Amino acid sequence: MLDEAAVAVATGAAGNIVAYLVQGHADTLRARIAAIFRHGGPERESEALRMLADDASALSQSTGNQAAATVRWTALLTAVLAAHSEACPEVEALAASAPAATKTVHIGSQHNHGSGTFIGGDNTGFIHLRGPEPS
Repeated sequence: MLDEAAVAVATGAAGNIVAYLVQGHADTLRARIAAIFRHGGPERESEALRMLADDASALSQSTGNQAAATVRWTALLTAVLAAHSEACPEVEALAASAPAATKTVHIGSQHNHGSGTFIGGDNTGFIHLRGPEPS
């Protein structure tokens, strides 16, 4: 039986897994998921990686449910922690991490026309800002 703190860590890690998947960063998680579930043996590791790929596909196509995915990952992580306490630092690290937000924001449009001096000549188009690239 796990204590409340371990369940909270597993729940936080599961939430971060889903957040990574929703933002399209499944590749960022592969090594971390493999390291956590490797404690349960190669079959458990393979099963977790397959589930990661399935959830990534479902969430990217909006056919998956984020809440259901979080519940599934919480159950898997708590099972690993109950059976293999040595996986706790890896699960805690995953719970402490969060995907970097990367969004394109439409600020507005710019139109320079008429008489006068315009730096760069006549410019027409949109301005887009990007957040930091995922690490």
